[in-house]
Amino acid sequence: MDEEEIVSHDGELPLEGVAQKLRRAREEQKLSLADMAGRTRIALRHIEIIERGDFAELPARTYAIGFTRTYARELGLDENQLLAELREELAQGGAHRHSYAPGFEPGDPAKVPPPGIVWASIIAVLLLAIGVYAFYSRFYAPGADPAPIVAEAEPAPAPRAAAAVPAAPAASADEVVFTALEDGVWVSFYEAGGRRLEQKLMARGERFVVPEDARDPRVWTGRPDAFAITIGGQPAPKLAEQQVTVRDVAITAKALRERPEPAATPEPASQVITG
Repeated sequence: MDEEEIVSHDGELPLEGVAQKLRRAREEQKLSLADMAGRTRIALRHIEIIERGDFAELPARTYAIGFTRTYARELGLDENQLLAELREELAQGGAHRHSYAPGFEPGDPAKVPPPGIVWASIIAVLLLAIGVYAFYSRFYAPGADPAPIVAEAEPAPAPRAAAAVPAAPAASADEVVFTALEDGVWVSFYEAGGRRLEQKLMARGERFVVPEDARDPRVWTGRPDAFAITIGGQPAPKLAEQQVTVRDVAITAKALRERPEPAATPEPASQVITG
């Protein structure tokens, strides 16, 4: 067996962690690991890490959240509930380590713990809960930005009154910017000839400015609905209003201005839109 299963005395299995829920859902749908890698476009080795619950082996916390969201959505699970459980597991330093305690029948004097042990256990649990809450609030609160790796530079001295402060350059009329509206959104920007401009999992609020000297830039993503687009600082319609794979779509300012408004009716997630 890959993982040891702990069974309580009454024959019930312990509560499942995020990894176990994902693996069980996949097996119930009779899907292989290779099937999921193809459907989600997540590398097979990352899928194996997710189902083992070894989230610390992923490059960053953003990857764990983004991959789990995509994996749960593909299996039809409640992604918000699973992400909440995942954040709790990450706050505790990894996947849940479930344990069990032998049960006892109330009223049996031989099996009831002494009152002193009961109160000591209650106090220990309360102290542990307070410590975990403080740690979680400080380091892993949802939406909190990670601490900078490099110390911020000392602020520059204020300019003298006589010195003119140059204004920040305004965005050109044809500057195209993609901004991620969710965490862990995979996207690839590239030129029509194949040269890659950027490929990554973008975090919420992260921006990508399409180089104006790029030769016929294109985009490929399964979440066009998760990107806000601006042209010259002005909002432009999204590539799609629902989750659908778009590939080889031209993203010059001219091409985006000429695109029709995205369809409002949902389309199958497997459909690929090219442009």
